[in-house]
Amino acid sequence: MPKVKTHSGAKKRFSLTSNGKIKRAHAFKNHELSKKTTKQKRRLTHKTLVHKADEPRVRKMLNV
Repeated sequence: MPKVKTHSGAKKRFSLTSNGKIKRAHAFKNHELSKKTTKQKRRLTHKTLVHKADEPRVRKMLNV
């Protein structure tokens, strides 16, 4: 049986916490930032957790 490979895009975007939860960055923080308010940009800076409904898919991509 061959090795199971980690999804290359997923390993760049997600990381695990010590409790086994999955961290992610917010979207909409890359370009056209002049249209967005300072408050909005500040909120998008912080990391957050992947939603419980999406966790199985992300875990499958990360082979966790």
